[in-house]
Amino acid sequence: MNDGEPLYSRVWRIVAQIPRGKVATYGQIASFIDRCGARQVGYALAATPPHVDIPWQRVINARGEVSTRTVSNGAETQRQRLEREGVAFDLKGRVDLDLFGWEGPDFKWLEKHGYRVFLD
Repeated sequence: MNDGEPLYSRVWRIVAQIPRGKVATYGQIASFIDRCGARQVGYALAATPPHVDIPWQRVINARGEVSTRTVSNGAETQRQRLEREGVAFDLKGRVDLDLFGWEGPDFKWLEKHGYRVFLD
């Protein structure tokens, strides 16, 4: 399982599951991980080392927006990557989460990797 697996590694593992053309929110990713919040997901993505190849661009805020950054043009790069994947933005710069939102990993994947599992 993932006993002792660092938090950031757990975040990266879930983010790696987001398919092309879909997005997830920071809070959504956090909801699968014990003792994790949306900000921690953001910190984990900001700290992703170059050798960890994950689709970081597919994680956006709960309003459906690309979060701005204090340094670099990362927000514009993120939006461009998402648009190349077919994710559309409205005139206010938002993604329709009903249309492009990811439902999350399937139950069996979550269970196998030791993440929180939600049952309806």
